[in-house]
Amino acid sequence: MVHGDLRYTKDHEWIRFKAGAGIVGITDYAQRVLGDITRVELPQVGRKAGKHCELGVVESVKAASDIFSPVAGTVAEVNLGLGDKPELINLDPYGMGWICRLEGVNEDDVTGLLTAGEYEALTSKGE
Repeated sequence: MVHGDLRYTKDHEWIRFKAGAGIVGITDYAQRVLGDITRVELPQVGRKAGKHCELGVVESVKAASDIFSPVAGTVAEVNLGLGDKPELINLDPYGMGWICRLEGVNEDDVTGLLTAGEYEALTSKGE
């Protein structure tokens, strides 16, 4: 399941961009591959994130996986609800399971990411 209002990375992160800020999470495809999410290591608020730099870690019953920032920006907010309920990523990866909000995001960085159709084509190949 992909959403047309989001942009995606080949590493299976998504961003919902609006007015210089973006909400970031991992895709439905990624959470299905990982299995039951057991822990999320969130980035620190105020941290400057570079494009494709590590933001945090998602741990599951199968593996631990780095979360990469799809764009450059500053972490303005994190989803503290994931501390008590990391399974929100499994239940609602594009809603309640978001990871963080970035500010100071350049729109050109966002438009350089995969569209929903491009991401769907990528994941249909099993990548």
